[in-house]
Amino acid sequence: MTRDLIVFGEDWGGLPSSTQHLVHHLSKSRKVVWVNSIGLRRPNLAWRDIKRAWAKVTASKGSECGGQHKPLNDDFHVVHPRTLPAPRSRVERRMARSLLAAQIRPVIRNTGLQSPILWTSLPTAVDISGHLDETALVYYCGDDFSALAGVDHATVARRESELVAKADLVLAASKKLAERFPSGRTRLLPHGVDYRLFSTPAPRAKDLPDDGHPIAGFYGSISEWLDLELLQACIARMPHWQFVFIGKPVVDTRALSRFPNVVLLGERPHEQLPSYIQHWTASLLPFKDNPQIQACNPLKLREYLAAGRPIVSTSFPAVTPYQQHIHIATDADGMVAALHESTTTTDTGSQRDVVSGETWTARATQVSEWLDAL
Repeated sequence: MTRDLIVFGEDWGGLPSSTQHLVHHLSKSRKVVWVNSIGLRRPNLAWRDIKRAWAKVTASKGSECGGQHKPLNDDFHVVHPRTLPAPRSRVERRMARSLLAAQIRPVIRNTGLQSPILWTSLPTAVDISGHLDETALVYYCGDDFSALAGVDHATVARRESELVAKADLVLAASKKLAERFPSGRTRLLPHGVDYRLFSTPAPRAKDLPDDGHPIAGFYGSISEWLDLELLQACIARMPHWQFVFIGKPVVDTRALSRFPNVVLLGERPHEQLPSYIQHWTASLLPFKDNPQIQACNPLKLREYLAAGRPIVSTSFPAVTPYQQHIHIATDADGMVAALHESTTTTDTGSQRDVVSGETWTARATQVSEWLDAL
């Protein structure tokens, strides 16, 4: 039996996450009520948190219950909730659950969900489970929250344990994550790729440097998990290369921007990324060796492969299945050598082929079978 979905994830419409990719495809045959982020930590007085809180308040302004929902179509509704982020005490948890239930239940009724499954990518949603008349509970784990920056680790770890104990099905994005959960209820679900978007030739982006020098490029969050010391060592030794970074900086980037051959472009829409990565010389995955990276399965890995440009990466488990198509570097010497070697790489057909069957459509088809078996 095909059942509808109540989904707790990040804010719908931002840079597409694995949850958004999967639910987008699942929504073609199921009604969906998507609940925007309820938070993984308490906000503080930092300017970034103040801006985010204001955006949340204004998005939900005007609803009788404090929240607001936006129908994307008759079968897909997005709820902008007001709630307490990452509540800790029993009283706070009850309050947060009551607030959420009051905002979500009317949307479920009006949308006419049939025997819905509660799907959450956020451990903090465990408190609402059992209170939305759902018929099953699915936990989709795409990150090691115990190592993720910007998370209230103690609170989230406790909620995740509770969630796993209650879940009918756990979906894990990597083998490392899957090993943490009960084997009988856990399925490995590696990320997919929008193969058509990234493999179809795209025109060169106008703001991509075009001075004849080779380009090493990276896109994604410029965060704590990037090995900035390794990057600086390579950049200093390769003055005739351009190093281009696309994404939101959440760490101090002055150590990078001091180099004249570094370009920080900021964020770009997901659908525009092929115009960059198909036209630079090599794609970078310069990650630190830490628990988060050991457990991660970066979306950009398969997107890089589908784009067909050489890839230079540090070593971590997610690249192992594709290592014959990737230059692995363990230090600055290795990365510099790999980048120079990438200028002579011409055969990208086999690299694209290796992910041609790993589409989000294929992943969602598999997930749909698991959901219907619950």
